[in-house]
Amino acid sequence: MPSVRDRALSILDLLAHHPPELPLAEIADRLDIPRAAAHRVLADLKETGYVRQDRDGGPYRLTAKIVTLAFAYLVGNGIPDVAQPVLDRLAEATGELVRLAVVDGDQLTWVAKAQGKQHGLRVDPDDGAEVYLVATANGQAWLSCMDDDAALAIAVRQGIRREGYGPGAPRSMAELLHALQRARCNGFAMVVDAYEAGTSAVAVPILRKGGVVGTVSVAGPTIRLTEARMEGIAPILQEAAAELSLLAAGSPLFTTAKR
Repeated sequence: MPSVRDRALSILDLLAHHPPELPLAEIADRLDIPRAAAHRVLADLKETGYVRQDRDGGPYRLTAKIVTLAFAYLVGNGIPDVAQPVLDRLAEATGELVRLAVVDGDQLTWVAKAQGKQHGLRVDPDDGAEVYLVATANGQAWLSCMDDDAALAIAVRQGIRREGYGPGAPRSMAELLHALQRARCNGFAMVVDAYEAGTSAVAVPILRKGGVVGTVSVAGPTIRLTEARMEGIAPILQEAAAELSLLAAGSPLFTTAKR
């Protein structure tokens, strides 16, 4: 039987990936937890300030306490001080959204970003912490550093045929392997209309001591961020990745990353 701690973590994870709020019955059903037990755990999470209800019997949502903890963790690991200046310069040079992700076991996690486009059409997603590997340039850049079997195993665990993504997203193992081979040949990954229609991105891996510790990307509207422009951006993106690789030595978040 799952412990109270395990159930609490499962509930927090569920609420983080299904904003903005969920009722008790749906939380219990999704996690296969008895409703009485789910109610007890949610009561504890309310008391400790991690979730809230706007009214008695109403749906539950996360509070800002989770964000505060996440930011404190990033600060403690040096991410803002180490990475942000590099991301800011890259965003200024490209005029587009720059995002940094770090390897965390068998997934990538977004940890920082910089927005270069202050006016007009821009991309600025707010889509949670975990990177969807198949449909993002960051995900493909990371997977391209593995052999095909390892890359497919991770992608399959996360899901390849997810709904709600753009027409350019790989829909099969063969399409994904083709994209990864292209990324290996180029030294960078590009996606067009993949994460969502109308957006494109280019990403490179951040390598350290023979392994991948993260990825950095530039994303923007497809009408502006064409394949030709992404190919032109790739060299300065690779320079930023090399700088981040050197700086990563001072951050435990990077040094403990796997792969």
